[in-house]
Amino acid sequence: MAIGFRVDFLWYQVGTPDFLHALFSTICYNLESKKWGDKYPYLMNELYQGKLSWKNADKVIEELKEVKSKFKNFSPSQVIWDIGDISKQPPWGDKISPEITDLSNYFVTSDGRDLIEIMLMALNDSISEKTDIEIINI
Repeated sequence: MAIGFRVDFLWYQVGTPDFLHALFSTICYNLESKKWGDKYPYLMNELYQGKLSWKNADKVIEELKEVKSKFKNFSPSQVIWDIGDISKQPPWGDKISPEITDLSNYFVTSDGRDLIEIMLMALNDSISEKTDIEIINI
């Protein structure tokens, strides 16, 4: 099963649902007070729930830019695969590309693109198309 973002007829591939959940788990654990949506309510409580109004996309863009900036201060070993069970590890363990230097560039989609940049692209398209963005499993 693959997951991604849909804006009208546009599709932005992410990868597996576990991988997307890991990004949000890592945000919650490392950047919030371990309370989902405490610091990034639009990103965590609206977009992650499956659908975000295009009218709130600009708020998520700002939240994501802050996340990416703050992730530069965290090593790849600080990834959280599942906030519900922080002992879980990514399927690849600690065998990652040497190009991954911190959490800001850790999350790479199944087609080799930076996940946060893909999300920003989808959010900007949501605004320009005046169309909500959805998380879709296919």
